[in-house]
Amino acid sequence: MKYIDYVQLNPFQKLAYNLKNFFIALPGNIKKFFCALGRLIKNFFLGIGKGIGNYCSRFVKGDWATKLSYIIMGVGNAAHGQIVKGLIFLAVEVGYILYMVGFGWHYLSKFGTLGTEVQHREVINGARVSVPGDNSMLILLYGVLTIIITVLFFIIYIANTKSAYKAYQAKAAGEHLPTFKEEMKDMLDNKFHVTLLAFPCLTISIFTVLPLIFMILIAFTNYNAAHMPPGNLFTWVGFDTFAEIFRVTSSGAGAASKSATFVELTKWTIVWAIFATVLNYILGMIVALMINKKGIKLKALWRTLFVVTVAVPQFVTLLLMNQMLQVDGAINILLQNLGIISQPILFLNSTALVARITVIVVNIWVGIPYTILITSGILMNIPADLYESATIDGAGPARSFFSITLPYMLFVTTPYLITSFIGNINNFNVIYLLTNGGPTTTELYQAGYTDLLVTWLFKLTMDSKDYNLAAAVGILVFIVCATISLLTFNLTKSAKNEEEFS
Repeated sequence: MKYIDYVQLNPFQKLAYNLKNFFIALPGNIKKFFCALGRLIKNFFLGIGKGIGNYCSRFVKGDWATKLSYIIMGVGNAAHGQIVKGLIFLAVEVGYILYMVGFGWHYLSKFGTLGTEVQHREVINGARVSVPGDNSMLILLYGVLTIIITVLFFIIYIANTKSAYKAYQAKAAGEHLPTFKEEMKDMLDNKFHVTLLAFPCLTISIFTVLPLIFMILIAFTNYNAAHMPPGNLFTWVGFDTFAEIFRVTSSGAGAASKSATFVELTKWTIVWAIFATVLNYILGMIVALMINKKGIKLKALWRTLFVVTVAVPQFVTLLLMNQMLQVDGAINILLQNLGIISQPILFLNSTALVARITVIVVNIWVGIPYTILITSGILMNIPADLYESATIDGAGPARSFFSITLPYMLFVTTPYLITSFIGNINNFNVIYLLTNGGPTTTELYQAGYTDLLVTWLFKLTMDSKDYNLAAAVGILVFIVCATISLLTFNLTKSAKNEEEFS
C-alpha cells in the first residue's frame, strides 16, 4: 500500500483525501448504524420481557395486600403503614378512571376513524338548525393526549406494584418503612435533582412532545383545505402523502408538481446551506484575523462596531435590505447616479440565479459579525509558537492559514459549524423577510425560486392549507437534519479526539 504523508498535502489534496476516505468508510458506517439499531431494538424487547417477568414475579411472591394493589392501587402501601402514599396512588387511579369515563374514552374510541358524523343541517320543529358533528382535529389531539396520559398512568401503576412489594419485603424483614414526611424530606435532599426535573419534564411533555406527536400524525392523514373541520372530516391515509411527495404512486399534474417542487427546493436548500455556512465561516474568520493582526489600530472600535451590528434585530436589517434592493431602492438609485447602470437591476424579482445570489450575499452581510465574535476568542488562543515555527520553515500567510489556523478552528468549532449548517437549512427569516420566496413561478407548487423547504412548509400551512403535506415535509426535513448532524459530528476529530488537537 502506498504511504501518503497527510501533513505534506496541500488543502485541496487533503479535501480530496478526506472525501475519498469518507465514501470508502460510508458502507461500513451504515452497517454499524443498522447493527446498533438492531441491538437497540433487541434490548428494547428484552427489557419489555424482563419487565413483564418482574411484574408477574411480584404478584406471585407478594402478600395479599401486594396482590390487591394490582387492582386497587395503594392498598399495598396503606396496609403496611404508608397511608398517605397509598392514598396518593388511589387518587391517581380514581382520577384516571374519571378522566377516561368523562372525557378520554369518547375521543379514544373514535381515534381509529377520526370521526364519522359530519356536521349537517336538519329540520327540527319546523326550523332548520345546524347539527354539530365530529371534529377530527379535536379527536386526534385529545386522542393523543389520552394515550400519553394512559402511558403515564401505566408508569405510575407499575411504580405502585413495585412500591407495594418493596413495602411488603421491608415489613417482613422488620425494617423501618419511611413515612410520607421522611420521603418528602428525601425528595428535597438526596433526590432533589428528581424534584427539580419533574416540572420541566412535565412542561416538555405538554408543550413539546404532544404537539410533536400531533404534527407527525397529521402527515398520515388527508387534513387539507378540502377536509377542514368542523365542517368536514379528515381520516387516516397511511403513507399516501409521502408517496405523493416521492411520486411513488402519484399521478396527475398536481401530484407531479408537488414531487418536482420537493426535489427542486431540496437541492436549493442544500446549496443555500453550504454557501451560507461556508462563506460566513471563512469570511468571518478572515475578518477576525485582520482585526487581531499585530499592528492593526483601534481594535476595540472594530470589535464594537461588529457587536453593534449583532445587537440590531435581524428582521430589521432584512426588511431594510428588502427596501434597498427594490427597483426604486437606494442601491439602484445610487448605481444609476454613479452611471454604473442605466436600468434598475431586479435583485429580488428577476431570474432564479440573480435572486439566489442576492440572498446569499445579504446573508453574508448579516451573518459575518456572528462568526467574528465566535472566532475572535478562539483565534487568540492558538499558540503563537506554531506560527513562529511555520515562519521559520518558510510557510507564508496562506500556508499558515490552511495548515494551522483553519485545522485548529475546525477542530474547536465543528459543533458550531454543524448547528450553523442545520440552522441555515431552517433559516426562515432571511428568505421570508427578504424575498418572500420569490421570484414566483408556476413551475413550483405554492413556492418560489428562493423558497427553502422550511418556507415552503410555512406557505403550505398558511396559504394553501395543505397541513398533511406540510407535516410530511417537516418530518423529512427533520430526518435530513438529524442524519447530517449525527454522521458529520461522529466522523470529525472533535468527536473522536476530544482531549487533544494535532
